[in-house]
Amino acid sequence: MSLTAASPAQTAHRPVAWRKPARLALRYALLLLILVFALFPFIWTLAIALTDKTAGTSIYAFPASLLPKRVTLYNFADVFRTFSLGKALWNSVSITALTVVGTLLVSALAAYPLARFCFPGRNLIFGAILATLVLPSETTFIVNTLTLKNLGLLGTHLGVAIPTIAGAFGIFLMRQAFLAVPVALLEAARLDGASELGILWRIMLPLTKPSLAALGIFTTVTTWNAYFWPMLVLSGAPDKAPLAVAVLKLKGQFNYDPFNIAAGAIIMMLPVLIVFLAAQKLFLRGMEGAVK
Repeated sequence: MSLTAASPAQTAHRPVAWRKPARLALRYALLLLILVFALFPFIWTLAIALTDKTAGTSIYAFPASLLPKRVTLYNFADVFRTFSLGKALWNSVSITALTVVGTLLVSALAAYPLARFCFPGRNLIFGAILATLVLPSETTFIVNTLTLKNLGLLGTHLGVAIPTIAGAFGIFLMRQAFLAVPVALLEAARLDGASELGILWRIMLPLTKPSLAALGIFTTVTTWNAYFWPMLVLSGAPDKAPLAVAVLKLKGQFNYDPFNIAAGAIIMMLPVLIVFLAAQKLFLRGMEGAVK
């Protein structure tokens, strides 16, 4: 039995054994760095919110402020009691629910004919809708405010929700999802005598649940964090202001308590964070459909 040595050419083309593990380690190190960079503000804010302010800890004493000497929930209770954040929390839930339901309904009803009906000017109408994406939302504030005033909806949660439910992004997302549904299913339903509204309700919407979920989550996060438009509409009714507007009151000319501000910020972040984490798989599946 003879042993033959590998030729220099074979040795040159043989992959080095340590390269693959090194690339994998470098990839995970980079992902870990991005994770720390993304989570650090939230972790520091949470640490400040849980810190007992009577312990004499300074929020600027880094990294000591990341490890509170005494942990307490008093800051959260103090924020709810002093600034009535419980009512503001309910206002945010009300505005967000109205906006999400309205956005899903309007987007589905507008996207279905744009995706499945053939009529003159269909592409022109869809292009005009997409063109509104390049316009900043601030350009519509004056017109929308005057319209709401004439309708008597200023100072109401419905007035905050109505101008935002007909968004180009939602119509685009649902149109792309409807285009992915096989035409054979629609033709079979029409042969069975189903109406267009019945096809939309019984076939199109059940088959596009991931896109509906993605749109719902996106709308929830955007509406929950909105500040300027709710503040403008509800300026005459401060008791109906959402959490995003109420949290700003924690920092004023005669009031500055960083521990309360941190507690208010955590209260505002947690609901949307929980919703996103609970439905992130549906969100990613829905966004994949939009990209296709």
